[in-house]
Amino acid sequence: MPEMAISLAAVFGNSPELWMQRESSYRLSLVGKADPELQRRARVFEIAPVKDMEKRGWIRPTRTIDELEDELRGFFKCDSLDELPATNAVARASSSADEFTAPQRTWLAQATRLASILNTRNFNPETFKATGLKQIRALTETPDQTSKLPKLLAELGIRFVVIESLPKSLIDGAAFWLDENSPVIAVSLRYDRIDWFWFTLAHELQHIKHGDKRSIDINLLGENRTSALNEIEDRANREAAMFLIPPSSLESFVIRSKPFFQKQMIIQFAKRMAVHPGIVNGQLQHLHEIGWEHNREMLVKVRDFVTATALTDGWGKTTGQFLTTSTRNN
Repeated sequence: MPEMAISLAAVFGNSPELWMQRESSYRLSLVGKADPELQRRARVFEIAPVKDMEKRGWIRPTRTIDELEDELRGFFKCDSLDELPATNAVARASSSADEFTAPQRTWLAQATRLASILNTRNFNPETFKATGLKQIRALTETPDQTSKLPKLLAELGIRFVVIESLPKSLIDGAAFWLDENSPVIAVSLRYDRIDWFWFTLAHELQHIKHGDKRSIDINLLGENRTSALNEIEDRANREAAMFLIPPSSLESFVIRSKPFFQKQMIIQFAKRMAVHPGIVNGQLQHLHEIGWEHNREMLVKVRDFVTATALTDGWGKTTGQFLTTSTRNN
């Protein structure tokens, strides 16, 4: 075709590009209008990671687009896929995007579904701030103590769920509210390390402490919405670090120990702070005082301890399938 376009252009005194455009337009006209069913299917795959949801048992495999849309409406609990429910959550994710992506929105919807079947005591903000945070902080010394977290959080009125991350979701954790008296913390354990787990949990705890919600009114905040969210996240990060290790204590340790940061010194400091050495090591890495390869053996795994007692979806567990079956007609 390019050769023919050049020949026609030479004969008629115009450009080869004109003939190429006419050829493309002609071929498109032969195709006709797009198949409405294909358009519906394409739209559905933009809304949610359908294949991943089927693999996890969150929705049933379907044969028709009508069945698939029905499954997704049931999953998201909505009457129309054009009007998905708002996600009122503050999520710790490796992304600066203001709006949630389809995998993130879907992960958060599953967190909501799991949290809704948990029973907890009534949440008392004052008790949580006065004694609850101290009780949680007391579990940071050894990996096995993380298995006590789900029960403790339930006693404090906080629903805690663990959901394996979806591909490309990049979410580490989220804090949200089923209603004004029912806070939820969900974590993905995307990185199975004691420092990552505790910082993520501490970050979400700060959101609960301040009553942060994702449903910020864009009409009120306008262009300041993103900066407001960043301010909330920055505060949660600062307070999470402070929750684990007082900044003045860490700064003093850095001054005394740099540039070598001997392993035994980190262990002794962690013991004084009553936290696991991996948490100290993680904060030193975050501050770029030591390299990411430093003391990797301290960054022990905690997933098996946490998921042994927490309501969990992922890593072969079938909670998603249970929910799909049990809530279909609710």
